[in-house]
This record gives sequence, structure tokens and C-alpha cells, in this order.
Amino acid sequence: MSYSDDKIEVVHSNGSNATDDLLEELSPAEQRRIIHRVDRRLVITTGAMYCISLMDRTNLSAAVIAGMTEELRLDIGYRYSLVVLIFFIPYVIFQFPATAVVRKLGPRKFLASITLMWGAVMIGFGFVSVWTQMLALRFILGVFEAGFFPGSVYLLSTWYARYDMQKRYSVFYLIGCFASALAGILAYGLMQMKGLADLNGWRWIFIIEGIITCLIGIAGYWLLVDFPEQAHKSWKFLNAEEVAFIVRRVTKDRDDVKAEPFKLSRFLRPALDLKIWGFALIFFATTTVSYAIAFFLPIILRDGLKFSTAKSQCLVAPPYAFAGIMMYGSAYLGDKYHFRGPIIVFNAIMALIGLPIMGFHTSNSVRYFGVFLVTAGANANVPATLTYQANNIRGQWKRALCSATLVGFGGIGGIAGSLVFRSQDHPSYRPGIYACIACNLLIILLVGVLSIYMHLCNKKQSSGRKSIEGLASFRYTL
Repeated sequence: MSYSDDKIEVVHSNGSNATDDLLEELSPAEQRRIIHRVDRRLVITTGAMYCISLMDRTNLSAAVIAGMTEELRLDIGYRYSLVVLIFFIPYVIFQFPATAVVRKLGPRKFLASITLMWGAVMIGFGFVSVWTQMLALRFILGVFEAGFFPGSVYLLSTWYARYDMQKRYSVFYLIGCFASALAGILAYGLMQMKGLADLNGWRWIFIIEGIITCLIGIAGYWLLVDFPEQAHKSWKFLNAEEVAFIVRRVTKDRDDVKAEPFKLSRFLRPALDLKIWGFALIFFATTTVSYAIAFFLPIILRDGLKFSTAKSQCLVAPPYAFAGIMMYGSAYLGDKYHFRGPIIVFNAIMALIGLPIMGFHTSNSVRYFGVFLVTAGANANVPATLTYQANNIRGQWKRALCSATLVGFGGIGGIAGSLVFRSQDHPSYRPGIYACIACNLLIILLVGVLSIYMHLCNKKQSSGRKSIEGLASFRYTL
């Protein structure tokens, strides 16, 4: 994908060293060409791998209405909710070590390897005979997937200047939404394989999607790139001079390209910064709603809005398409005008409008319109929150820890999301609606508090009374 309409900040040098001399030789068109080449290779590859990651962790709802519930007796007690929830326990626990490992081993080897391994686990889903086997495999899936999202977010943040980030995060996540949009349609097609090799249709959903995951993991070993300072070693990517331009550009923006040697104290010290936990809580509230929608939307459409199984699978797609439009549109405005918090608040308000419509209106058509607003508001806030945090921190190890805390709290949001729409609340699911409303109110409150704090810090920085994030020229992005 190319960002040909982006207004990418052009680096101007003073010719004081060899790198500056190199930059003087690069015209604005050449600089944009290099950035677009990074976009096509880095954003698309990580996005495709995230696409399959999101599909693999949320395809349970499609399998449920394809016959898995009856065959594994997931309708007894809390079995289905437990199968959904168990994934997030290792997913949260292994976030922190995974981000340290990705910095140490390099993202290409690490991310490709774990993708291949969880693809093999997905294939195993198709051959379980009792629900406890599914429970165990979901736990293992959480272990392997734990490092992917924070590792990808961390990798993307090292390549771009702050006001180029949200569009890139949006495209990365948008490809994941594309998976969510098409997952139901793909699942419906795979259900038609019922009877082939004497396997039920829901089993083929896991087997075929697992095979696809393994193939993407193998391709990722060659297509993924390493951190900027090592990227010239990546397969058919930038040369050393082009990498030097990227390094110079990020250094000019925030001066944190190179990582200091690893020390546990250096890795954990940023946890004392309270705003890090504010960002994490915003992401928790955001992912609680987005995961709840992803896990239960086909079920809500079938049981709550009374659509047929086929229609429920296919009607998942349009709300995610609308979410993609809102996501990229808000990212364009945020990068252009250098603001983040107002976008998050706007998306939360949109979800707040949609939730009562989805939950309480008497017309199914109007309730489906509410689904559009909720899906767009919740999903558009994922890249918006990622960028809000990435724009307001400095340092490689702080960036690594913050990626882990943010995505770790997102995993906790996944646990909450898996419990929001309970089977005993069928068909109205009102407690789930109330929980999602509370999450969006929390988002608005937290953004307000952080905005006031960062505004006061910026005022002190302007008057020379404060250095933000250890760099005199650094200012928070509100």
C-alpha cells in the first residue's frame, strides 16, 4: 500500500557529518520513495500477520454457530466463556518477556517463528474430541500469540516519526479489521466442507485457517524486517544509505533510535511513570468493547437480532468496513493536525451513541445501525490509543515496556470482553451493553485527565522550567 497523498515530513540537514551529506543528496521525492517502500514492506507484512492473528483468536464465535457448541457441549455452564477467557491468561503474562525477547532476537526471526507455531496449534483445534482439549489448546495459543501484537507495535513505532504513526497503525489494524469483516464469510464457506473426511464444518474452519497461518508465518521469515539499525540486512529491502536516512529522520524527531544495553532495572524503570498506566487503562477499556463485539457479534446478530445463521455470518462484514473508513479518516486528521486525544474522545462518544441503539431499540434494522457505530467507535480507538501512547514516550526500553503494558492491558480487556455478553443474558444482553457504556465513559475521563496533565507539562517546557521525557525539545502530543 502506498501513502502517496501523505505529507511526509522532509528531513533537512546542515551538512555537518557524513549522514547529513547523504541527506543533502536525497530530494524530497527520494525521501518519500524510501518511506513508501517501508510502508509497503513493513506495514503490509505485519498487517497481514496480524490479520491472521486476529482471525485465529476470534473465530470461535463462527465455529459456535457452525456446530461446535453441540459437539463439545459448550452450552453447559460457563464452558464457552472459559474457552474464550483462557487464551488471555498466558497472553497477558507473557507480554513483558516477549517484548524484551523481540528486542534481543530481532523481530523477523521471533515474530515469524511464533506465527508458525500458533498456526500448528490452530490446526490441532480441528481435531479435539472434548471441550477440555480445546481449553488446553487455547491456553497454548495464548502463549504463542502473546509476543506478536506488542512486538509488531514496538517494531512499527521505531520506524516512523511521531506524526506519521497513526496512519500506519491504522492501516496495520485496518488489515486486521479486514480479517474480522471477511472472517464470517470465510467461515461460512468453510462450513460447507462439512462431511469431507468425516469432519464437521466447524473443524474445517480451524484446520484451513491454521494452514493459512503456517504459510504466512513461513513467508514472514523473509518479508519481515528488523529494527532500523539492522534493517539493511533484511532480505531485498533498504540499503545501508537508505537505512541511514530513516535513522536520521527518527533521531531528528525524538532521538531514540539506538537501544542501550539491556538491564532489568532499565527495562522496568518506566513503570514508575503514571501516565503509562493511564494509556494502558484507556486501551483496556477500548479492547473490552472491541473484543466483546468480535467474540459475540455473530451470536448477537443471530440470537438477539433474530437473523439466520448464514445472514449472521455475512452481516459481520459491513460494520467492520465502516470502522475501517472511520479509522483511517481520523488517523489522517490526527497526523495532519498533530492531535490524538480528541480523536479518542470522538470515537468513544460514537460508541456511546451506538450502544443504546444496539441494545434497546425495538427495530432490528435500527439496532443493526447501532452495531455500525459501536464497531467503528471501538475499533477506530485501537490505533488511536496506540499512537497516543507512542507519541508521548521516548527511549527504546521504555517503548518496549510500554508496548507490553499497553497490549497486556488490552489482553485483560480481552478477558473482560469474553465475559461481557453472557449466555444467561440472552437474548437482550443488557448487562453487556451497560459494561460497554461504562468503558467508553472511562475512556473519556482518562483522556481528559491526561490532556490536562500534558498541557501543563507543555507550558512548563515552553517557559524552560521542564524537560519532558529527558529531551529539552520534546513536547507532549495532546
